[in-house]
Amino acid sequence: MSTWRRKPANEPFTDDETEARLKDELPGWTLEGGWIRRKFKTSGWKGTLMVVNTVGHLAEAAWHHPDLAVSYAFVTVKLQTHDAKGITEKDFALAKKIDEVVMWQPGREAEPVFEGTPDDPRFKYIKYD
Repeated sequence: MSTWRRKPANEPFTDDETEARLKDELPGWTLEGGWIRRKFKTSGWKGTLMVVNTVGHLAEAAWHHPDLAVSYAFVTVKLQTHDAKGITEKDFALAKKIDEVVMWQPGREAEPVFEGTPDDPRFKYIKYD
């Protein structure tokens, strides 16, 4: 049974509530130093830029901005609600949207319309879980 409950948008979760919620809803994310974070592995610079641009678009649209660490073959996304001094519903909502868009794999849907990138390392740009 979960140890967390929904809260108003700017009310922070405790560390225990955050850990429980990550386990339930965002298993690819961890709590570290007051931030929720996820490392997206890519196939190289092109994939890294695609992930950064995707996260940037979602963050700007949500008006909730993560910290990013960008390297040749990975992007680390860190979320925290600064004015609340902790993790809030805003962080969970943006993390879910980032996962939904970045980790989307065409061809894996119930009724696939898109086939996705060819199974060739030249075209793969993200390393899916």
